[in-house]
Amino acid sequence: MIEVSGLSLQRGSRKVLDGLGFALAPGQCMALLGANGVGKTTLLSALNGTLAPAGGRLAPAGGRLAVAGRTALVPQLFEAPFSYSAFDIALMGRARHLGLFGAPGRRDFDIVRHFMDMLGIAGLADRPFNALSGGQRQLVIIAQALASECDLLILDEPCAALDYRNQDKVLALLARLRAEHGLTIVFSTHMPQHAVEVASHVLLLQDATHHRFGPVAEVLTAANLTALYGLPIGRAGFDGSDRHTFAPLFGAYPARGEGEAADA
Repeated sequence: MIEVSGLSLQRGSRKVLDGLGFALAPGQCMALLGANGVGKTTLLSALNGTLAPAGGRLAPAGGRLAVAGRTALVPQLFEAPFSYSAFDIALMGRARHLGLFGAPGRRDFDIVRHFMDMLGIAGLADRPFNALSGGQRQLVIIAQALASECDLLILDEPCAALDYRNQDKVLALLARLRAEHGLTIVFSTHMPQHAVEVASHVLLLQDATHHRFGPVAEVLTAANLTALYGLPIGRAGFDGSDRHTFAPLFGAYPARGEGEAADA
């Protein structure tokens, strides 16, 4: 589904990533972790087909993933330019199925209602999208992406604006889509726990040329996270469970240098 080798990506004259390689089979889920400015959003843009590689191979050979299969991107922030309802925004996910002059029909409406109900936001359908909270908007955009019936779902920090309950809802949905529907998923996050819960693979972006990719159990370790973020990260287990999480030991290392770029 995704094959990347020797990939180079640029923003203007700045090379953001170089020599990147990884592969994901259909139905696998990759979590993308790294410090602000390291290029997570840039990579997601390339996978979505909105940014052309500066070098290397991004499947299919000579093209972009958006050509090979249907992709859907859930961005960090989205604001509608006009006064659309939440349902209208979610319905836009059906556009690729309608053709240039097509109009949505009963099946399109049913699909949108299904995913809004699955996300617990059916009650928001008639409310103006721009009047919703950041977390509510995020759930509507996720419904839009799912309504597109994509093969590859790409999410840029999907839980960043969500409270714990809604984070759990989104993570559970991603796990369900992967397990029951074979959907391939790539998402960025600053929460290693999210990768532990739902991802099969993880990609750690340390800088433009240093990357680690592999199964979560092998790559997502306290030592690798410590190197990634530049402060001690510890692994902690839960009483009476074989589950675990990772936590930073804040204040143990000096802060990183000031003036670092915002997330690219």
